[in-house]
Amino acid sequence: MKYGYARVSTFGQDLDGQIHILENEGCEQIYSEKFTGTKTDRPQFQELLSIVNEGDTIVVTRLDRFARSAGDAIQVIRGLFDKGVKVHILNMGLIENTPTGKLIFTIMSGFAEFERDMIVERTQEGKAMARQRDDFREGRPNKFTKKQIEHALKLLESHSYKQVEDLTGISKSTLIRAKRKLWAK
Repeated sequence: MKYGYARVSTFGQDLDGQIHILENEGCEQIYSEKFTGTKTDRPQFQELLSIVNEGDTIVVTRLDRFARSAGDAIQVIRGLFDKGVKVHILNMGLIENTPTGKLIFTIMSGFAEFERDMIVERTQEGKAMARQRDDFREGRPNKFTKKQIEHALKLLESHSYKQVEDLTGISKSTLIRAKRKLWAK
């Protein structure tokens, strides 16, 4: 049987593209989950590994969907090879249980881990540079300017929260937080 496995790291990401590719590849059953690849206890992946048998094939779109570290990938692949399961990583090809196949897979796993590490390093460098700026603020930027909030709070003196929300687009909860902030000063 041909199984597919699709994974994205966060709930905000979409699995549809991977699932579509796996369906086109002829996967009869597809396991998917929104779970970080840095964890090895991914429930759907573990279930897939437990049900595959000799002669089955596991298909993934890219190596980083399968494993984040070279050590983890090699360990999982060895276990699958021991069971007689084939692994097809679409951007690499069919991983064969031969010395050459294992070598190529080991090298590609090393590159995948290296790429992941470089992404983390560049992200950390970018954050460190941003922290040096005087106007740096961690997190999402404010949706409304200080002037807009002040205007909305002024309107609250003569209008209801609902009316101010309709006029300004600023939610009641944001207005309440802004009021509390003012009172705390």
